[in-house]
Amino acid sequence: MSVTIAETTDIDACHALRRVVFIEEQGVSEADEIDGRDGDAVHLLATVDGVPTGTTRILFDGEKGKIGRVCVLQPFRGTGLGAALVEAAVEVIRARPGARTAVLGAQLPALAFYERLGFEAYGPVFDDAGIDHRMMKRDLTAE
Repeated sequence: MSVTIAETTDIDACHALRRVVFIEEQGVSEADEIDGRDGDAVHLLATVDGVPTGTTRILFDGEKGKIGRVCVLQPFRGTGLGAALVEAAVEVIRARPGARTAVLGAQLPALAFYERLGFEAYGPVFDDAGIDHRMMKRDLTAE
């Protein structure tokens, strides 16, 4: 099995993966999922044997890089692919001049997953597209 994670301009492939995971599986509305921010983002695409299997995007705001839209197709969950995607996103943020912190909005059931990757939850629970989330951060200057 050959796994690759790389920056991509193939937004259609990213949208197709996000449609399956967020719209079809989780019931997120298309209006919430396709939010108009993709043109401002750096996108990562994970492939297994050349087939798109996961994606995430990164939006930059000053010293922060916000990881979002992390998704992996169901057959590849639990394989380490999601963790590899998040770590690849952290490396993209770390390489950005002036970036000091990686942040993300985590669905509550995924808090422990992100904690294992060095993220800390902060702030109150909030609703995003009908799903409870909490903000999480990872200080890249302490690493």
